[in-house]
Amino acid sequence: MSFLFSKKTKKEPMRLFFATDLHGSERTFRKFINAGKFYNVNTLVMGGDIQGKLMIPIIKEGNGHHRATVQGRVEQLATEEDLKVLMGKLDILGFYYKIMEQDEFQTLQSNPASVHALFNELAKQKLFNWVNLAEERLKGTGIKCFVTGGNDDEWEVLNVMKEQATESFFACENEMVHLDDVHTMISVGISTPTPWKTPREVSEEELGSLIDEMAAKVPDMQKAIFNFHDPPIDSTLDTCPKLDWTKDPPEQITEGGQVILHGAGSKAVREAIEKYKPMLGLHGHIHESQSVAKLGRTTCINPGSEYAEGILRGCIVTYLDGEVQGYQMTSG
Repeated sequence: MSFLFSKKTKKEPMRLFFATDLHGSERTFRKFINAGKFYNVNTLVMGGDIQGKLMIPIIKEGNGHHRATVQGRVEQLATEEDLKVLMGKLDILGFYYKIMEQDEFQTLQSNPASVHALFNELAKQKLFNWVNLAEERLKGTGIKCFVTGGNDDEWEVLNVMKEQATESFFACENEMVHLDDVHTMISVGISTPTPWKTPREVSEEELGSLIDEMAAKVPDMQKAIFNFHDPPIDSTLDTCPKLDWTKDPPEQITEGGQVILHGAGSKAVREAIEKYKPMLGLHGHIHESQSVAKLGRTTCINPGSEYAEGILRGCIVTYLDGEVQGYQMTSG
């Protein structure tokens, strides 16, 4: 007589790579997409502020020369190689650019609405290219990439991510998505007010209501991830210099020669985490505040950002059945 015994299949932990605040940096985004294979993860998550902040006109001059003003300095470009080097530098910084004639430049200068329209057009084109790049690099790998916007991103630009049929790259803002059979994630990119009056800011009350609406879609908070661009207030994920908002631009407040630091995160985000107790909180927004904190059972992470140097800061998170088993900050 023979007996057939069934063996229990041991579950393998899931691995997620999280990064945020790339602000249009081409080199940093390419590193982010390549991080899936490099770190052997199941899921890539981008936490917002993917759009660049500045547009640089590159003016054609005589004899094949060009000029551009970058960070207050006029760059004289005598050769095609000089032009190529500058464009590479702008790609790293996350600045958009367009080569134009002097008369086009002068016309733009006199029409702020046209400047804004051109800026958004360049931002949409770059984001469109990024979606295609992600699809190309991730095809056949089984790695899924989920991306939300942040407070610096405009809806008009973000909507580009939904224009194409994709298999690996997914816009997830204001959505509840399944990362595997049991774990889900909700994403909110809007922030509370900042001194810079960015495109997508709301009050604490409005943000709290939006989070509650999203939380209602979650089937099991024990196995949920909150991908919220704004970090929880006073959590070490939101520590930054205190600013005098009455100055333009805002200035750091000092006392006794020392910069005063404070928590610039969201009260609504912290209250939501303490109320719902998700497995994991993924946050950004405050670039200089790389940190991991525990709020009750919830592991909250802000990997920070050094996008302007072309450096990708991130965090690998390992989890299984609603429990974070480990995390590792990365930089490179």
